[in-house]
Amino acid sequence: MSDPPELPFGDYYRLIYAKGLAGERPELPVSWAGLENAAFEALDELARGYVFGSAGTEDTARANADAFRRWRIVPRMLRDVTTRTLATTVLRQDLVAPVMLAPIGVQGIVHADGELAAARGAGEVGLGLIASTVADHSLEEIAAAHGDAPHWFQLYWPNDPEIAASMVARAEAAGYGAIVLTVDNAIPGWKPRDLEQAYLPGAHAKGIANYLADPAFRARLRDPDDQGEAIGLFITVFPNAALTWDDLDWLREVTDLPILLKGVLHPDDALEARERGVNGLIVSTHGGRQVDGAIGSLDALPDVVDAVGDDLAILLDSGVRSGADAFKALALGADAALLGRPYIWGMALAGATGVETVIRMFLAELDLTMALSGATSPAQIERGLLRRDLG
Repeated sequence: MSDPPELPFGDYYRLIYAKGLAGERPELPVSWAGLENAAFEALDELARGYVFGSAGTEDTARANADAFRRWRIVPRMLRDVTTRTLATTVLRQDLVAPVMLAPIGVQGIVHADGELAAARGAGEVGLGLIASTVADHSLEEIAAAHGDAPHWFQLYWPNDPEIAASMVARAEAAGYGAIVLTVDNAIPGWKPRDLEQAYLPGAHAKGIANYLADPAFRARLRDPDDQGEAIGLFITVFPNAALTWDDLDWLREVTDLPILLKGVLHPDDALEARERGVNGLIVSTHGGRQVDGAIGSLDALPDVVDAVGDDLAILLDSGVRSGADAFKALALGADAALLGRPYIWGMALAGATGVETVIRMFLAELDLTMALSGATSPAQIERGLLRRDLG
């Protein structure tokens, strides 16, 4: 007997209402604003500054949100949307939905399980994730916790090529499906919330698990068990302000995995990436944490898509706060959207279960938005379903 067909993600609302018949209400806030507020109250002062803070006046963070508000959905009616799917393919890899978890560092300050909670929560849904270099658990542990769902490795390229090559090789061996090179963090942005706490996570041995587990990094230490020495070396090799386009040739030589650049906003950089043999781009402002006053990611997306969207995979992050936001990103040409801070809010409230719940709510809203707009698959979400609000 064949397995029953999988229900659409949107049917998650039915489960909530069914439990309501027995007097059971959701344990986590269902509204995104309610979830954000609850997480803010749950976190301590240091974690609060790191999770909620952005660069400078936080103008770019606001620009990210405002960009989504300026695009309005124009639904189409009287289309059969009974049978639908969120499944898609990006870089020849099958995804259960055009959504992945964005790489976020230092998750251990949010919950003791940190990145393992994110991996387990995403794994329960089969959702892809991008694991951060600056994690509190090694990339091997994250991959094991995530299971069979697709995972990619986000690389902060250290200024030591042997350490960089070692991390890439470890990612390949652990089953990661792509290398995501972050290019907008050559030096740290000015982050007042962290600066007011005088808090740099790496200086407190937070977010350095991948370095402590790396043989090339450990070979640089006189005493591999001396945490103070390890912290000092980490601060020396990260970040890498000397990285240039020419270095991409070296990266291509050391890996056969697809390479994506994360942090591209200008269409000329997108064109350069294509010429350099890059496989994909993530249009991103680093969640507003780098350049204060930068263009919002969604505002940058159409020009990047128009420049190289036929040749490269295009993803988007920064400011994605709802399934409707993801729909707008897809309609403007993104192949997938990355969910960032909201899953951290869920983690702050309920660990892996909180992450899974946030993912299910997010995908339910995306599925319902798609259906109510007359589409039955991501391929049918196109620019004609949006209008720019000029008011």
